[in-house]
Amino acid sequence: MFGMNGNEIWFILAIVILLFGGKKIPELMRGIGKGVREFNTAKSNLSEEFEKGLKEDEAKKIAEPETKA
Repeated sequence: MFGMNGNEIWFILAIVILLFGGKKIPELMRGIGKGVREFNTAKSNLSEEFEKGLKEDEAKKIAEPETKA
């Protein structure tokens, strides 16, 4: 994971525990989870709007009669 070995990961986890304490870690994880859920919701909404716009654009092109010069 990100080019880190097991010792580095344990060291980072120990620092996180020291900084936030055992009681704050669940709150931190809930906050991160909520942020990820909101990001995924926004991403899917944006994808749906983009696809809807493409379909509307295609429908307009089909509905317009082709003009030949």
